[in-house]
Amino acid sequence: MRVLVTGGAGFIGSAVVRRLTGTGAHTVLNIDKLTYAGNLASLQSVHHGPCYEFRQADICDRAAMDAALSAFQPEAILHLAAESHVDRSIDGPSAFIHTNLVGTYTLLDAARHYWTALPAAARARFRFLHVSTDEVYGSLGPTGAFTETTPYDPRSPYSASKAGSDHLARAWHHTYGLPVLVTNCSNNYGPFHFPEKLIPLIILNALEEKALPVYGTGDNVRDWLFVEDHARALIQVATGGEPGRTYNIGGNSERTNLHVVQTVCDILDELRPVASGPRRRLITFVADRPGHDKRYAIDSSRIRTELGWQPQESFETGLRQTIQWYLANDWWWRPIRAAKYQGERLGTAK
Repeated sequence: MRVLVTGGAGFIGSAVVRRLTGTGAHTVLNIDKLTYAGNLASLQSVHHGPCYEFRQADICDRAAMDAALSAFQPEAILHLAAESHVDRSIDGPSAFIHTNLVGTYTLLDAARHYWTALPAAARARFRFLHVSTDEVYGSLGPTGAFTETTPYDPRSPYSASKAGSDHLARAWHHTYGLPVLVTNCSNNYGPFHFPEKLIPLIILNALEEKALPVYGTGDNVRDWLFVEDHARALIQVATGGEPGRTYNIGGNSERTNLHVVQTVCDILDELRPVASGPRRRLITFVADRPGHDKRYAIDSSRIRTELGWQPQESFETGLRQTIQWYLANDWWWRPIRAAKYQGERLGTAK
């Protein structure tokens, strides 16, 4: 297929682009604004390949979206461009409303006009995959899991903006017939992850023997999904999913934040020990994030049953691979730590 990927220089987007172009079976146009978290170095392995093209553009720019669609003539759009860090949304929600809501609307409507003008056979094949998060469902109690029919209850500026974008995507399907699919995923982790998020932040702080901040008491629970497993799932949904359907994607790996941090410490102590002692001594409990959701868990039985997808990595195998990657690839993360983000606390709402 000819696939247009938005946000393809980001964490999940770059994993999707690498997988799509890796087989040579698909041609990809990557559209990315290259905000602070967009990094073309994450695509170094495919950048000069014959199946890959990059265009720097903002999804809020309608003329740019129209031009890209007209020139590239995609058979599918995988929409991953988004502002995604909850802490940053607490400090500055405006960018999240603009990109996640206005940007998604702009892209959807550009796609609708492009799709409407296609020949009948091409219209039938076309797909628009909107990629979202489990955070739109709100916070769970000690039991249960989110399903595709769980009512929305977003609690942060980030999750509210993604909830709105989900509703827009479904509205463009039901009102205009645009063949839209929606996915909601659990917390991703893996290589090329911008180090403001928990796992890469803890890995790099632990390597530098800095404090390892844990919000509150560390008992908030997340379901962890290895990014390469997520990329496989998205491609399966885009190629085999049913328009109008939602697919929840989870790793079936619930862990408390404290357990995650402790596990990172233990693996690093094994792979790169330091004379000063076990890294668990660096764990520092800090004031909790405002409005911190207690627990997320995903029921991904629909995508497993209907499309045959399942994660290939457990949390333990995926986390070890991730840590080994950061140890071997400081060429990627050292420039980020030096110039973009040094690990400072975000999201205090002060």
